[in-house]
Amino acid sequence: MTSFSLAGKRALVVGIANDQSIAWGIAHALHDAGAELAITYLNDKAKPHVEPLATAVGAPIFTKLDVSRPDEEQALFEEIARVWGSLDILVHSIAFAPKGDLHGRVVDASAEGFSLAMDVSVHSFIRLVHLAEPLLQPGGACLTMSFYGAEKVVSNYSIMGPVKAALEATTRQLAAELGPSGVTVNALSPGTIATRASSGIANFKQMMDDAAERTPLKRLATIDDVGAGAVFLASPAGRNITGTTLHIDAGFHVMA
Repeated sequence: MTSFSLAGKRALVVGIANDQSIAWGIAHALHDAGAELAITYLNDKAKPHVEPLATAVGAPIFTKLDVSRPDEEQALFEEIARVWGSLDILVHSIAFAPKGDLHGRVVDASAEGFSLAMDVSVHSFIRLVHLAEPLLQPGGACLTMSFYGAEKVVSNYSIMGPVKAALEATTRQLAAELGPSGVTVNALSPGTIATRASSGIANFKQMMDDAAERTPLKRLATIDDVGAGAVFLASPAGRNITGTTLHIDAGFHVMA
């Protein structure tokens, strides 16, 4: 087995909405590297877009997961325990903020909107890691998705800036807590990528154009690039990297 092989590994990928999702780029890359996949979908509306993808990678576990439903979170991990008995990789690629709070100023954010954004985008990662921990094997990896707006103010990113900053801090804390068990916890920070989720950000097309112009490589990263980064961090090659935010943004984050 090579340093980047995931042969024999079992991975849960949460957050696929369609074939343009960052989570799908990761799932496809994990599958190509040899991992067996468990895939979730949000609701009945999303299922027709996700089920063909799960079929394409031969996922033996395909189930509904709304992280606002504790019963669905519990049922997911009971299914993983029943079918696999263990887990090697957890990928958390979900975020949400109410449109009114996402499109407004942070200083005007409602308590309810801020709380919901934190719960879905951050605390759900904690909950999933908590449920996965008894199943995770030494050498296992937990991954979540951040964005440059966690570090610097990005126009129109609004409330998600503080939320992603909290997610990165949470990643570091979980890395310290799971480290003694031989499990790594990292965040991937893709650049601006056109996905269903990003379409909710005001003037996102302009953000993409500006980013492409400013990056050292004069291009944008793709979901396949993010998938490659996930394979690296989840593979034996990344076993000594934890608590880190890995930027996959064609160098955008180094520019002033």
